[in-house]
Amino acid sequence: MRPVFADPKTDFVFKRLFGSAPRIHLLLALLNDLLETDDQHQIVSVQLLPPELKPSVQEAKLSIVDVRCTDAQGTTYVIEMQILPVEGFDKRVVYNACKSYTGQLRGGEEYPQLNDVVAISICDFELWPRASGSAVPLLSRWKMHETHTGAEGMGHIQYVFLELPKYDPAQEPQNDVERWAYFFREASEFSTIPGVLRGTVVGRALEEARTAGFTLTEWEAYERDRIALQDARGALTMAHRLGLERGRREGRAEGKAEGKAEAVLAVLAARGLEVTEEQRERIRATTSAEELDRWLQQAITSACAADLFS
Repeated sequence: MRPVFADPKTDFVFKRLFGSAPRIHLLLALLNDLLETDDQHQIVSVQLLPPELKPSVQEAKLSIVDVRCTDAQGTTYVIEMQILPVEGFDKRVVYNACKSYTGQLRGGEEYPQLNDVVAISICDFELWPRASGSAVPLLSRWKMHETHTGAEGMGHIQYVFLELPKYDPAQEPQNDVERWAYFFREASEFSTIPGVLRGTVVGRALEEARTAGFTLTEWEAYERDRIALQDARGALTMAHRLGLERGRREGRAEGKAEGKAEAVLAVLAARGLEVTEEQRERIRATTSAEELDRWLQQAITSACAADLFS
């Protein structure tokens, strides 16, 4: 039985809601709410970048750079949905933002031609866990400041993070940011539009996520994304468990990496993909947790084992 509303965290639904011209009003609302713009600084129009300018992100849709757009002032916004906590995620956010910034210049152009970049990451995990004593709130915004005085400057690249688990769905949302968090966390569990979302732009986003409006092709695309995410969660859970078990058994730091390597091989085997002895040794010999995480993600959708290394 189909759910009434599709999960907006999946690649297909996120793009449908925020990456299509007919629903540009939803993208504008999301940007203004997460950037906390006042009435005088509202973003009133954006231009979606053509598909060929968006990076192709495979990796089982764990990290989805869905939407890139520019406003009238030339500022570029990169909106990304990150489902699972993978090694080096924060560094990759910085890397992608800086690449978007420097990539604006073409041959012969000067530095003044560079426009600001704002990287927005919606995370379905706590990047700064509350359990560690972190005081980072549900919505956090980051840019450079002078260390001694706190004076703000060098704001050419800014970062925004919405950490969905920091919103408690048992409590009614009190503002627009919490309404978006509620929507992203719980949409697929709703059978009707909650009263607290009715009459709001978030409620309109939920209306657009009704599965009854999907064509058969759209439903199949959504199901593929949903299954890929379930497989990815299972694979990373397996990696974590194997890493802990091996680390406890062997009592050394390499145990975690070896556990992830075994998880990569387990996923390839479960999918019936042939792995040569050379490939197997290369995977097991790798000690980089970041590279093993990337291979683990790719193992879920790769056509063959060799694709991991391309």
